[in-house]
Amino acid sequence: MSVVSLQLGQCGNQIGHELFSVISDDSNGPNRKKYKQCSDDRFFYETSAGELVARAVLVDMEPKVISQAIAKASKSGRWRYGDKAHFSQKQGSGNNWANGFCVHGPRHEEAVEDLVRKEIERCDRLAGIFTMMSVAGGTGSGVGTYITQRLRDLYPNSFILNQVTWPYGAGEVIVQNYNSVLTLSHLYQLSDAILVHENDTVHKICSRLMNIKHISISDVNKVIAHQLASVLQPAYTADSPCHYSTNPIGELMSSLVSHPEYKLLSLCNIPQMSSTSLAYSVFNWPGLLKHLRIDWTVSAPSAVTSGGENGFKDPTLYVPWLKTENSFSTWTCPVAFNGYEKSATLVSNSQSLLKPLDNIVRKAWNMFASRAYVHQYTKFGISEEDFLDSFTALEQIISSYTHL
Repeated sequence: MSVVSLQLGQCGNQIGHELFSVISDDSNGPNRKKYKQCSDDRFFYETSAGELVARAVLVDMEPKVISQAIAKASKSGRWRYGDKAHFSQKQGSGNNWANGFCVHGPRHEEAVEDLVRKEIERCDRLAGIFTMMSVAGGTGSGVGTYITQRLRDLYPNSFILNQVTWPYGAGEVIVQNYNSVLTLSHLYQLSDAILVHENDTVHKICSRLMNIKHISISDVNKVIAHQLASVLQPAYTADSPCHYSTNPIGELMSSLVSHPEYKLLSLCNIPQMSSTSLAYSVFNWPGLLKHLRIDWTVSAPSAVTSGGENGFKDPTLYVPWLKTENSFSTWTCPVAFNGYEKSATLVSNSQSLLKPLDNIVRKAWNMFASRAYVHQYTKFGISEEDFLDSFTALEQIISSYTHL
């Protein structure tokens, strides 16, 4: 089964390119013929000339980032993007969610829907739709939310997994918290699950674990792509213990999203270190899993890891209404991932995102209370009632996770 990816906005297109690069490099390692075949079928299709083409649609309201992604992919010599699988315009969304959602989204919906439809029709069987986007800007958040809404209408029975990147707490854009609140409140109604990466957390990984002195956006994106690929690449699961799973998104949903009120997924991966340190490091499973266990947040509805399960079967870690046997799933893979002889990944539906979500809502409400910058949204068709509805929706999510 194949996954169709949508790269939305600058952030989504940069992460998407890094993700396909990691998947391609990982699959081309030694002694992994079946692994590569499964991975290629999942994320690429092959042309008559034998080229691997990503099952992806690239969308941005400015052409620069898409052009760079297409050029880098072609230069790799291992894979490329489709010749007509991208859409861009000359004018961006100005970091305004309303501009993206109310103007650019409806204006260009037919063109984008047509690109997605063509990619889906190339699949023998569709495992799901995977979107990558930021919540802070205008195109990724606004246009991305609108496209997700349209895809939910067009493909009501298909899984939709949204990967979203939360902005730095210190601030990248003055209205980033408005954009985040509007994006998350809408996606929560549309998506089957929302897989969250926080820029602040990823930045710490780059600094403390990978010893990068001058951290760039590319460094952050590579860490995110590594973590995503560690979950999306082929693995043995409970439903397919003897062969690689064919439905990664479906099995993620069945393992992790046990209730429609709880859709926020967090992800951590270990080890992550510089290539120079990796050459002199030795890992064992008990040590890796101990570090994952330290990062655990109590009261998770369910979790998945690709390593082992020591210490994760404790019923006190989970909500009482979830049976212990359904609270934790183990996925394993017999081949090394992305250069690491041993690695483990934990995906959890837990309270770990509660504090950063509460901070976003609080900051946005403080601005809204004084009506700061609200006129920038109302002029594109978003009313104050729409803001209030979004705040209400997120407060309900916060309450649900608080009372797990």
